[in-house]
Amino acid sequence: MSEKYYVGFDAGSTYVKSALIKNNEVVATGVMATGIDNVKTSELLLESLIEQASITREDIAYINATGYSRRSLDLADDTISEITAHAYGIRLTAPKEASNIGLIIDIGGQDSKIICLDENYQVKNFTMNDKCAAGTGKFIEVIAQILETTIDKVGELSLCSTAPCPINSLCVVFAQTEVVSLVAQKKDRNDILAGMHISMAKRVSKMARKYKTKGSIVMTGGGALNEGLRVSFEDELMTDVYRACHPQFNGAIGAAIIGQLQYNKEL
Repeated sequence: MSEKYYVGFDAGSTYVKSALIKNNEVVATGVMATGIDNVKTSELLLESLIEQASITREDIAYINATGYSRRSLDLADDTISEITAHAYGIRLTAPKEASNIGLIIDIGGQDSKIICLDENYQVKNFTMNDKCAAGTGKFIEVIAQILETTIDKVGELSLCSTAPCPINSLCVVFAQTEVVSLVAQKKDRNDILAGMHISMAKRVSKMARKYKTKGSIVMTGGGALNEGLRVSFEDELMTDVYRACHPQFNGAIGAAIIGQLQYNKEL
């Protein structure tokens, strides 16, 4: 009898992320813009996962979905909340140097989440900011456009800053105006980007400080790929902040893990 594979989808409002696991190991991942038809997007991603792993559709035992538009994915056998998916995902994605994960900082495209875990990696509490783009990947994207760079370069550039510019506005619209003003003042782009990261870290860290934990802090989401932002969190929280393995796919990986447990009737 061949070994079974499990698929997780994280259907966000901007991107659909997918992950394929077997024996609690990540075999393949994929991401595509959600577009106007997320069902078609998920089908294309599933085909990509199958091709990457050189398997057939019949090798997949269970498909689980999480995220903003999870309930519309017809190919999913079941759905799970984002918070629960992230808590399970960190069991596979936590880096080796992190131990006893107590807090997840998830910086997504449209929201940011703080998830507090107990010693068994069960969710104790969480806070989500989905009302304002400040503190999210969208904020970084908007500022990157103003500064004529791309979102994948802002972290590297910000680390070259020698005098970060203060950005005080908590609203992305007003912060955007602040950045335009700094550009007009001929401020260095690297310093503006560093100031943006500091501003984001301060905002999100306010949510994190609600929870007292002795465990490690791990970043997930696309924002975890931004080294400048991760360093800003370390400076603000005055402790190590680790990057998860496959950070952008943590929710999808968690959904796949839960799917495996459901299929084997362990959950």
